[in-house]
Amino acid sequence: MVKQSFSHVEHWVFDLDNTLYHPSARLFDQIEAKMITYVMETLQIDHGAADKLRGDYWRNHGTTLAGLMKEHDIDPDPFLVAVHDISLDHLEPDQTLAGHIKALPGRKIVYTNGSAPYAERVLAARGLTGLFDGIFGVEHADYRPKPERSAFERVFERAGVDTTRAAMFEDDPRNLNAPHAMGMRTVHVAPEAHPGDHIHHHTEDLTAFLGQLR
Repeated sequence: MVKQSFSHVEHWVFDLDNTLYHPSARLFDQIEAKMITYVMETLQIDHGAADKLRGDYWRNHGTTLAGLMKEHDIDPDPFLVAVHDISLDHLEPDQTLAGHIKALPGRKIVYTNGSAPYAERVLAARGLTGLFDGIFGVEHADYRPKPERSAFERVFERAGVDTTRAAMFEDDPRNLNAPHAMGMRTVHVAPEAHPGDHIHHHTEDLTAFLGQLR
């Protein structure tokens, strides 16, 4: 039944963080710490205030970066370099996942709110290099973040994605609203399911889910 739901799909779009690796790797703990330090140093505020801004901007603007750009006119590129300078030691190659992705019919892309160079590092650590037809970061959406529909539209136009024949895999349920509205098959990849008509499928194990599609 699951396989039939994807019989029309020719474009496969994957988020990166907490999607193409399990959240137990806790990479975002490192990224959030880097964000707090960057905000402290850039805005000359203390740790508590910086952490609050980080969370507020994520909730209200889609990403911390988007909030910093709008409210403080920061240059996004140094921020992206700084916050993604993290250890990937907790990631391991997943040959089974790689095989399932390779077997998917059609084009495969990665689209992340992080940067494309960071995505390439993560994919290499997971043994997924060379499996995707394109790797797109927030820079390819002119620094507009998911969940904004305009961000998806810009990346999908660059990538040549036909959203009526596409699927989106994503850990943040907010980021599935626009893909659903654009006609995509949506898959929420997370330990816990999230209610919403914009989510077609939920899985806590991407590797097992993709195995059902072979």
